Amino acid sequence: MASLSVTPTPNPLFSRFNSAKPKKSPPCTSLHEIAPAPQKSYLHQITSLCKNGHLQQAVGLLAAMESDKFRPGSGIYGELLQGCVLERALFTGQQIHARILKSGELIARNEFIETKLVILYAKCDVPEAAIQLFSRLGTRSVFSWAAVIGLFCRLGSNEQALLGFCEMLNNGVFPDNFVLPNALKACGALQLIGFARGLHGYVVKMGFNGCVYVGSSLVDAYGKCDEVEDARKVFDGMLERNTIAWNSMISGYVRSGLSEEAMQMFYDMRVHGVEQTRVTLSSFLSASANLAALEEGRQAHALAILDGFELDNILGSSIINFYAKLGFLEEAELVFRNMVDKDVVTWNLLICGYVQNGEFQKALDMCRMMRSENMRFDSVTLTSILSLCGDTVNLKLGREGHCYCIRNNLESDLAVASSTISMYAKCKRISSAKRVFESTTQRDLVLWNSLLAAYAELGLSGEALKLFYQMQLDGVPPNVISYNSVISAFLRNGLADEAKDMFSQMQTLDVLPNVITWTTLVSGLTQNGYGYDAILIFRQMLEAGIRPNIVSIVSALSACTTLALLQYGRTIHGYITRHDLCMSVPVATSLVDMYAKCGCICEAKNVFDLVVNKELPVYNAMISGYASHGLAMEALSLFKHMEEDVGMEPDSITFTCVLSACNHAGLVSEGLELFDDMVSKHGVKPGMEHYGCVVSLLAKSGNLDKAYELLGTMEKDPDAHILVSLLASCKDKHETELGEYLAEQLLQVEPDNSGNYIALSNVYASAENWNVVTQVRNVMKEKGLYKKPGCSWIQVGQELNVFVAGDVSHPKTEEIYATIALLGMEMHFMGYAPMIY
Repeated sequence: MASLSVTPTPNPLFSRFNSAKPKKSPPCTSLHEIAPAPQKSYLHQITSLCKNGHLQQAVGLLAAMESDKFRPGSGIYGELLQGCVLERALFTGQQIHARILKSGELIARNEFIETKLVILYAKCDVPEAAIQLFSRLGTRSVFSWAAVIGLFCRLGSNEQALLGFCEMLNNGVFPDNFVLPNALKACGALQLIGFARGLHGYVVKMGFNGCVYVGSSLVDAYGKCDEVEDARKVFDGMLERNTIAWNSMISGYVRSGLSEEAMQMFYDMRVHGVEQTRVTLSSFLSASANLAALEEGRQAHALAILDGFELDNILGSSIINFYAKLGFLEEAELVFRNMVDKDVVTWNLLICGYVQNGEFQKALDMCRMMRSENMRFDSVTLTSILSLCGDTVNLKLGREGHCYCIRNNLESDLAVASSTISMYAKCKRISSAKRVFESTTQRDLVLWNSLLAAYAELGLSGEALKLFYQMQLDGVPPNVISYNSVISAFLRNGLADEAKDMFSQMQTLDVLPNVITWTTLVSGLTQNGYGYDAILIFRQMLEAGIRPNIVSIVSALSACTTLALLQYGRTIHGYITRHDLCMSVPVATSLVDMYAKCGCICEAKNVFDLVVNKELPVYNAMISGYASHGLAMEALSLFKHMEEDVGMEPDSITFTCVLSACNHAGLVSEGLELFDDMVSKHGVKPGMEHYGCVVSLLAKSGNLDKAYELLGTMEKDPDAHILVSLLASCKDKHETELGEYLAEQLLQVEPDNSGNYIALSNVYASAENWNVVTQVRNVMKEKGLYKKPGCSWIQVGQELNVFVAGDVSHPKTEEIYATIALLGMEMHFMGYAPMIY
């Protein structure tokens, strides 16, 4: 155990105390020796009245004593001052102080009386008078030191409290079990763990570890210094535990993010029959909010009501915070309305709750109501308002909020400055965000990260990298959040290699990636077409022991879907099952889509059936899977079940999927009926993809005229996909004239797409017009356009095999082509004719 050894630096406040020349006080003779018999009777009566809380009667007796020509001594004045301390009766104490001064120096400069006066003014939080009297004391006892150190702690001057404690030790006065709790409280507030350990050593050596108040203060200090394990050791070693000790342990767990342990400590507290207070329930409600434990939080609210606790600022704010965090805003509003005294913290909690839950108008209304109650906005209020402006891209209101900050001298507050930068970035005013950053003189890591995140949000990777190096030149080392922003900026700009290099650099410099880092990489690589790299990063994430979130799982499954990597998809599915991860709608949808697009429609159906609460995206994925597998009847059946039996309203994606199924199967009448119902029955406006399905359906069935007529009903000009599908049908039907017209339209839409020229060439080839075919091919050569070769791949074990048309570089090319030849012969013998496209 560490011991306390201090050599205090002279404190400006306490140095004044030493500068005063100690004056010799009159000797304090025993009261019983000097007091006449009637005065002894007065002393006994006044002492009894003060101890029993009858201070005014005791003062009245003092007046009667003076009228009887009895001159009160220091003992009587001391008892009266002690009564004022117990009642915190400052005005009465000041009256007695005035009587003492009138009585002359003999009593006024008595050390016993002066100490009592120091304690009175300190306990009544009058620092000027307490410090002035303390500086005049010739001998400062442990009681006067305890009063002044306690005063500094209550005023939040924790550094002054500890400096006073050090000077007390230097003057040879040893702290007792009243001084030590205040010193420990100051250590906790300043998070001075070294000082706290030194005090702990002193406590053990001096035998104060058996005092419940000192033990409770040790638990509280360790908890506030984020040393919750040490706090628990002290707690377990306490012979007696009061409510404060339990409360300190619970709040320490909450502070350290150990909410489950905090809740268990609360249950143990109730088992031991310890009475909970407002502080207990407030900490428990914070733990419930962190864990989204609705039932437990409601039970705590019920206990508050059963125990008759008033909804003061502490308890009421905790309940509001709990309900707001969990999205139960009506309950939060009800608690808010029932609170009698609301401070700015209470208002801020409800405003913040509205913003986090997207109730922006209610948040603004609450701000207006707050102003009507003459409540001033503080930095927290403005942070919420600026966050709201950023989320709603309300630049006008954001600028008004920024102006309010400037007018009220809040623009230098780092939290406000960070929110202002974020607001301007979300409103795409990066120059304004940069000006706010440059105008802030004291820049901490959070502020640098705010501007980095702003650059990342807009994909300004060059500016982000420049700022990243600038912050290091300014002596601010980047943390994991800084690296995350730069990686995100690279990926938003399509610079996947640079993002991977930055990821490697942070690991080399021992900056541990967090779940956001891994998720950003997996999703960004997937979106940029680096699916295989994304899966490898996802595997590294699991090997590092990082629990993936929904975004990373969905992104990894998307990569498996794009590359048709069924084995990896199954592995991820197995991980989800083994670790009891929530089968949320995005995850279930991704799994169904992955299995369907990897050719396993039965496994897709199995996942679909396991989803208890099916939502529209899951239905859409399953219908799309049926469509891609040519199972049109299953797709239509599921669509009707969803619409009629479940009563779920389809959206535009649903109709795209089911129309695609009809297109694949050539169900013309069903497709046209669905297209009509989409508009007339469900009010879904047809988009380009819907027209594309119906046009393709009509064209494939030989209704080229109707398909062409449908183009005329479109509000917008048809895109390349629709024109290509019609052009392909013209080839099959030898409609050269219509094909030429469509080809002209197609070349206007996409003049540099080689596939369009190939499609036109095929139309002429089907009509055996080889001269024009040659002309089209020559035009392609003049434009430098070449047909992109077909590509396919297959995964065997851990190896991905890629095949490009005409490529013979694969080491097993001869075996592959021999196998294909054998399959061709087998098809021929079985009567199947090969289809060449």
